[in-house]
Amino acid sequence: MPETPDIPLLVESDEAEYLDSGVPSTVHVVKHPLHPLIVTFPIAFLTGALFTDAAYFFLRDEFWARASFWLLLAGLIVGLVAAATGMSDFLRIGRVREHSAGWAHMVGNIAALALTSANLWLRWDDPIGRVVPTGLLISLFVATLIGVTGWYGAELVYRHKVAVIGNGPNGKPTLR
Repeated sequence: MPETPDIPLLVESDEAEYLDSGVPSTVHVVKHPLHPLIVTFPIAFLTGALFTDAAYFFLRDEFWARASFWLLLAGLIVGLVAAATGMSDFLRIGRVREHSAGWAHMVGNIAALALTSANLWLRWDDPIGRVVPTGLLISLFVATLIGVTGWYGAELVYRHKVAVIGNGPNGKPTLR
């Protein structure tokens, strides 16, 4: 029987989860989980806003400031949809709540969406004049936060086998 890989202390591991087939997502189409698919959009939009903010900072071309505004708006809207699908799994799959990765992923992404809302609100009346320095710093923090929460989301999928096509230990779904 294979052993669990040697894991650093900050990463939780569970032998039973490592060996079982996984827990399906609660929001899926033909058992294909939607959350991992949808999150790619807010990740792209909100990290893209960091790059367009940086482009505006260096080039002072207003196009980049306007692009940031629209990327923030799109990232917030799609991020809320991704949050709804993720929250369904968080609330309905006990395995997610049992691990610090689930809590860090959820709390961090709520913080990222709250900061994105603040960044968008800051720029609403003046999408160009509010980029430097505050908007750029918020975008940098959000992109960093998304990187960290993305890591924890991957821990849930790949290490704890959440939102995969599987039936959990002993062939029984572990939704609680």
